[in-house]
Amino acid sequence: MEGGGPFYPHPDVLQVSSDELPPSLPSVAEVPALHPEALRVSLILFPSSCPGLPRHWGLSFQALRCFLCIASYFICKNAGGTIILFAFFNRIITLGYKRPLQREDLFELNDHDSPYTVCPAFEKHWKEEHIQRRKDEESLLAPQQRRKPSLFRALWRTFRVLFIQVFLLKLLADMLAFVSPQVLLIAFCENQPLLDWSGPTYAVVLFVAAASYTLILQVYHRLNMLAAAKIKTAVIGLIYKKALSITNSSRRKFTTGEVVNLMSADAQQLMDMALNMNLLWSAPFQILLAIYFLWKELGSAVMAGLAVLLLIIPLNAFVASRVKHLKKTHMKAKDQRLKLLNEILHGIKILKLYAWEPSFLQKIVKVREGEMEVLKSSGYLTAFSMLTLTCVPFLVSMASFGVFVMKNNENVLTASTVFTSISLFNILRLPLFDLPTVISSIVQVCDARCILISVYFVIFRLNLKIADESLVAVVGQVGAGKSSLLSAILGEMEKVEGLIQRKGTVAYVSQQAWIQNATLQENILFGANMIESRYHLVMEACCLLPDLELLPHGDQTEIGERGVNLSGGQKQRVSLARAVYADADIYLLDDPLSAVDVHVGNQLLEKVIGPAGLLKNKTRVLVTNSTVVLPLADQILVMDEGRIIEMGSYEKLLSDKQRFADFLEKYCSKPEEKSRPEAEGESSCERRCKENKGRLLMKKEEVATGSVKGSVILKYLNSFGTFWVTLTMLAYISQNTVSLGQNWLLRTWTDEAKQVQEMAKWIELRDSRLRMYGELGVIQALAVCFGAFVLTKGTLQASRTLHYQMLDSILHLPLLFFETTPIGQLVSRSTKDIYVIDERFHYYLRTWFSCLLDVIGTVVVIIVATPLFAVAIVPLGILYFSIQRYYIASSRQIRRLDGASRSPVISHFSETLLGVSTIRAFGYQDRFISQNKEVIYENLVCYYNNVISNRWLAVRLEFVGNLMIFLAALFMVKNKSHLDSGTVGLAMTYALNITATLNFWVRKACEIETNAVAIERICEYSEMDKEAPWTLPTRPPADWPEQGIVHFDKYEARYKRNLEPALHDVSFQTLCKEKVGIVGRTGAGKSTLTNCLFRILEASKGRIFIDGVDISAIGLHDLREKLNIIPQDPVLFSGTVRENLDPLGSHSDSELWMALELCHLKDFVQSLPEHIHHEVAEGGENLSVGQRQLLCLTRALLRKTKVLILDEATASIDLETDNLVQMTIRKTFSDCTILTIAHRLHTIMDSDRVLVLDSGRVVEFDSPENLLEKGGVFYHMVSEAGIIQNGKAKTTNRRR
Repeated sequence: MEGGGPFYPHPDVLQVSSDELPPSLPSVAEVPALHPEALRVSLILFPSSCPGLPRHWGLSFQALRCFLCIASYFICKNAGGTIILFAFFNRIITLGYKRPLQREDLFELNDHDSPYTVCPAFEKHWKEEHIQRRKDEESLLAPQQRRKPSLFRALWRTFRVLFIQVFLLKLLADMLAFVSPQVLLIAFCENQPLLDWSGPTYAVVLFVAAASYTLILQVYHRLNMLAAAKIKTAVIGLIYKKALSITNSSRRKFTTGEVVNLMSADAQQLMDMALNMNLLWSAPFQILLAIYFLWKELGSAVMAGLAVLLLIIPLNAFVASRVKHLKKTHMKAKDQRLKLLNEILHGIKILKLYAWEPSFLQKIVKVREGEMEVLKSSGYLTAFSMLTLTCVPFLVSMASFGVFVMKNNENVLTASTVFTSISLFNILRLPLFDLPTVISSIVQVCDARCILISVYFVIFRLNLKIADESLVAVVGQVGAGKSSLLSAILGEMEKVEGLIQRKGTVAYVSQQAWIQNATLQENILFGANMIESRYHLVMEACCLLPDLELLPHGDQTEIGERGVNLSGGQKQRVSLARAVYADADIYLLDDPLSAVDVHVGNQLLEKVIGPAGLLKNKTRVLVTNSTVVLPLADQILVMDEGRIIEMGSYEKLLSDKQRFADFLEKYCSKPEEKSRPEAEGESSCERRCKENKGRLLMKKEEVATGSVKGSVILKYLNSFGTFWVTLTMLAYISQNTVSLGQNWLLRTWTDEAKQVQEMAKWIELRDSRLRMYGELGVIQALAVCFGAFVLTKGTLQASRTLHYQMLDSILHLPLLFFETTPIGQLVSRSTKDIYVIDERFHYYLRTWFSCLLDVIGTVVVIIVATPLFAVAIVPLGILYFSIQRYYIASSRQIRRLDGASRSPVISHFSETLLGVSTIRAFGYQDRFISQNKEVIYENLVCYYNNVISNRWLAVRLEFVGNLMIFLAALFMVKNKSHLDSGTVGLAMTYALNITATLNFWVRKACEIETNAVAIERICEYSEMDKEAPWTLPTRPPADWPEQGIVHFDKYEARYKRNLEPALHDVSFQTLCKEKVGIVGRTGAGKSTLTNCLFRILEASKGRIFIDGVDISAIGLHDLREKLNIIPQDPVLFSGTVRENLDPLGSHSDSELWMALELCHLKDFVQSLPEHIHHEVAEGGENLSVGQRQLLCLTRALLRKTKVLILDEATASIDLETDNLVQMTIRKTFSDCTILTIAHRLHTIMDSDRVLVLDSGRVVEFDSPENLLEKGGVFYHMVSEAGIIQNGKAKTTNRRR
């Protein structure tokens, strides 16, 4: 298909014969070649001469003949109007009326409308822009003469044929809009000598002109929206591709939230601008045409109205510029809100464990209040715009009519003059209102945004050559530059000087494993072909085969976003397996052993990384904090402060007796644990493996079906406020009543003017009516301003209330919800759905109510003029509502599918941003670009179907409206002897507006219901099961707990009612200030025990007491604020170092510095330019992982609690720093009860007692010495770990 046809039906859904397929629209070149049938139709409708026509109407009818030739051509050419009438969509509408539509029911895109065609075409022209720029630079042109790459020029060259089609259709529609006012029946009613057939002819002409306008306009809207969507698709594709290719330093200039906003909100803004681009020329064109026809009616008096317009335009331009400024401010606030939300969702576990939800809720509320201030200012400016839009026709008509009658006493306002002029004045409203707004939006789209965050990753003057097939170990303290070295090899750092060369393909394992939301197998294959033998070999080498038995669907189990349903060790092994399966030449391994236990680490060294492993013939660069691997390395690099301070083999570095040798002598005297199969922590996947049997772990977004409940609309109105709703309705009723009164006054004036014979009475009548007309105009203006004011107030209240309720509900949801829900769903609701509530939904309600009042007024006026019309209004009304109800079932469901299809676009983009280094290292950019096109394609299918459904409705509704015009005209022709010209003029003026008004009214009713889906989606969270209340009336004492005694009493917990308990009859009690180690093999229930203590998981039986207080009887925050935990995964938020350490602002600077010193971070923080006020990048990206863990430890030191839970808090820290940190923990928390989940058994050997779990039961609980003497489960675990020598365990001195 050529020329942007709609789309083909899906072959598996609708069996459409070839003659029913929608053919393509004609190309621009074909349009002038008139179809013979089209010519015949136009000659029948418009003969070359027509007796009784006013002379100046000749131009209008000749133009209409030409337009109808082209319009008829479209109809005749396209298989009986299948395309132009959108009849091909009947099947979808019918199917949607019978049952809820599914994605498979929708029409697919044409090839030339899909991202697979659009994106490459645009990228080609965008590259040409850059090529031209380089040519200008090479030609030594002056900088000001060089042509900058232009986005708009590239878009024009890509879509110019479609743009030209849209231009021609808009031109035809604008010219047709001026035909109906010229064909008013006023001439017939006032000019009795006209032939009897003139009246019906005019009625037919009105119908044909209106129908032609409808058809041309709807085709224009379809192609215009198609063009806008193609522009958005092209730009999103370019942004995604740029995100994959942009340098690491440039990428850090933007947070993830900002880049996601760029792809969603900013691209949408560009699309909205494209939709209105034609108004740049269309609005002036309509204004000029209106002035031309007004001159024909009023002569030079129209200049008075033109003067008013010239005064209004600068005011509108000023308002538009202010709105532009406010939009930019609003966009920055939205960026900040989205960034905060993104961080909250990624760090939700730490927020819940630390009871920080209210603090971060208030942070977002504070940013949201800034948005509300901007929206309030925009609302007040909108009030002025609405005043202009409503009152410009009145001001212009008053000025023009006043000058017309005052200029010459012989000038009498006739019905023909008045109501033809009013029709033209009404046409003037929209172009005058739209032009400044469009100019503002175009300027706004051209603005760029940039936020810079300082990055302190620096490496200096490295001279390094790595031999083929060698193993190179990179060691150093936290922040020494180890990870930066790998980034430099990958090309992810900004090179200031020097040269980096590498040969062969690269595989990369990042320090924080990047896992996709896909099956385990898909994560390992990573797009490569399945080779069963190699796949099984890799799975075995990476110790993943035992995990398959725990997963509900083996390697077909879906892994959640960011690997939330895997433990840290599992994620790292999956990441390693992905690299090994890739069979690359060079392997860059960034501390993959830190998250796994020693037993697994030894297996990985033996079977994968070491001299006998799968990678023995590969070049391997391994960053590590483990000393076990060092003797196996061919070369060791010792780094400090971004420099290589020592380099050589293990034996050479030992013989040099420098810092490396001193380090080994000090920290390698303690033997490494040789085996320990229980470590890595218990994953949430293991906890919920039975729960997830038979279903995917990540919940796909559910698409509601059926009509939107009235309660959803009521929720919005309740949040709007009954007071503001009542005032808004009264304001709009007053406004429309006054407007009707103005037009009725003109009708009375024209009839009275014909009866007045004396000049004095005429002057008195003229002055009286002008004064009354002006007074009514002032009242209308006041009503408009008041209505806009109360509407803004109510809208802000509704937006504030619904957003707060949504955010509050999200933060009250249990942790399991976030582990099984893609972040894209939550982000989509906070962007697109909140946008609908902020800026669109109140507009739909207001417009619907205003149109309802207009419809009532129109029907009343027409029935007063010709009561016979009441007979026709009933069947026409039934037809209107039948079409609406028939249509809305499909439209509503398509809109829901559209909303659901947006989330995967955002989720995939966010996931790509997090793993961009891995993607680039593997060289898989093209595959991810293709995946991005897939999710965009799915979204576009829903969008295009929605566009066509709207056009389908508009054609049919406007056709019924055109029938109303035709019938009203015929009834007036029949009663011409009983009607005065003023009544006819007034009735026909309203009748000409009935088509647009009724169409708008029904469309807005449908928009209300379909956009109410946004409210439905936002309110959805308030109806979900929540956690227990944060606070309860029964609160513990302020100094609770004093001793930190934890008592589990016959405790049982399960993750779901129909599942087996995760903990069985657990009973134990700690002593005051006791240090308890918790051990157990995988799946024993260690993490579950911690979750129960924090009430992440509630009890099914039994109770937990802390200092005698039943924790189930108090609020969650009263509990969690009194507990302390240092988690395994370090979570930081964007903001200053101080804000990360003390989000609640409850500690002094001196306390912060003391805590930093205890965690050995004081020197590092002092080296930063802003010290504790230094800006931390999103997710802590401008800090090493070790530094992040130390900051999290510092954060925990500031919480003065009596109970501390340690969960492998030093996994990414070098041994020297780890030893210092362990000493700090023992010293600082000496007066606390410490529960340590053991990942390295030697860290709990100095505990007072050890709790041994097995299958959710307590099997042993005693001191390490007693447990070793008993020779039970703990003894065997310690034996396997190689910690026992000569029958005794090697322990450090306990501090009691």
